[in-house]
Amino acid sequence: MNTKAKNLLKNIHYTVTANVLVLTISVLLNLFVPKFIGVEDYSYWQLYVFYSSYVGFFHLGWLDGIYLKIGGKKYEELDKSTLGSQFWYFFIFECGLSLVFSLFVCLLPISEPKVPILLFTALVSIIRNCTTFILYILQSTNRIKEYAQVSRNDRYVYLVFLSVYLFYGGRNYLLLIQLDVLARLLVTIWGFLKLKDLFFSKPLSVSSLRQEIFHNVKVGSNLMISNIMGMLIIGVSRVLIELHWTVETFGKLSLTLGISNLFMTFINAVGVVLFPLLRRTNPQKLSALYQTLRAVFVPISYSLLLVYYPLKLILESWLPAYKQSFLFMGILFPMILFEGRMSLLVTTYLKTIRKEKLILSANVVALLFSVVGSFTAIFYLESLLGAVGIIVLSSAIRCVIGEILLARAIKLKIIKPLVIELTLTIIFIFGNSWLRELTSFICYSSCFLVYVFYDRSSFLSNLKRLVRLSKVDQSQ
Repeated sequence: MNTKAKNLLKNIHYTVTANVLVLTISVLLNLFVPKFIGVEDYSYWQLYVFYSSYVGFFHLGWLDGIYLKIGGKKYEELDKSTLGSQFWYFFIFECGLSLVFSLFVCLLPISEPKVPILLFTALVSIIRNCTTFILYILQSTNRIKEYAQVSRNDRYVYLVFLSVYLFYGGRNYLLLIQLDVLARLLVTIWGFLKLKDLFFSKPLSVSSLRQEIFHNVKVGSNLMISNIMGMLIIGVSRVLIELHWTVETFGKLSLTLGISNLFMTFINAVGVVLFPLLRRTNPQKLSALYQTLRAVFVPISYSLLLVYYPLKLILESWLPAYKQSFLFMGILFPMILFEGRMSLLVTTYLKTIRKEKLILSANVVALLFSVVGSFTAIFYLESLLGAVGIIVLSSAIRCVIGEILLARAIKLKIIKPLVIELTLTIIFIFGNSWLRELTSFICYSSCFLVYVFYDRSSFLSNLKRLVRLSKVDQSQ
């Protein structure tokens, strides 16, 4: 096996190992924290987690522009003075934005429990965006081992803090939030020291970097807006549910989404490796490689839906207070199919061929559907299950539109497999909504086996091809 193949497998090993460990921690956080603290405290903690997931909006595309421009370069090739200086100006910019946001929080009539949550969100936005800067540098230059370390270590530290706090009887959600902020700060400082030669390089004046910064924002704005819209597709429904019902209902829905997102950990692990790899791949090979990746990924992702049935039984006995959550899970679980494919394949490919506007187009359509559908289901029909259904349907629309646009760009035909896959998804959701658990399991399992049998030759041949491709020099 040649050096590049070994490096690829090694990088996948780093990210998968890192994400397996993060997955374990996520399981502990999602399953053990609600066991120890009350539904209300857990719900407010999840509200902070939800708010803080949107702090990437505060970099206004600046970091995405850097990420797209340096993706695929070697670390030694970077202009360290330019990037290092941009980091410090970026840090000052983030501090200013967070201060303004905090002032608005203090001046506006916001309910008392949400004020400290929003203030901690403003604080953690500085930390998380600086971490993103570090991670983008490491990922873009293929320093995947260090990327994996920086991206996971804050969860290790947080788990230790959290375990000690809960062991000694701590149950306050504000302390859980403070421990999260502290853990992220410590690991961000550690990541900063990893790139100290870049951050302490010769500083440049802001006037000399003004054009570079504006260009980065311009280049990255489409991707940043796309990412935010992609998050809002799900986020809109969650916000409206919290406004119309209670924070406890929001917490129960968040538990379900958290469990579903655990499976995304593995998918994102491979996606981290794919972007710099695809940027170095011969453009003429991208179409064939996409067919291969898709033919392998899709059947594996549909097999994950089988995990739902035993998982639901275990969780219902472990967390009886959240029984309503697991009713949602039967509808939401297919999100791992759509979000996973969008993250691993569609978005990664469109970024590689510099078609970020197509990502934006798919997200705009899905977001509009999510807004209209959520308002209708929540305020007109007052149907919580309807709102949950809108979440997964919006995710499906985004993925399908994104993949069709990508297929056109790289000249592929995917309508037939899309129809088959969507039919299998509908069978899963319908069974969980209207049939008994055992009947639903038998129904979906039977249909899945038929699908696998029908697709077996394509899956096996593409799996072998993917193994062979890993041995080929990607620069040729």
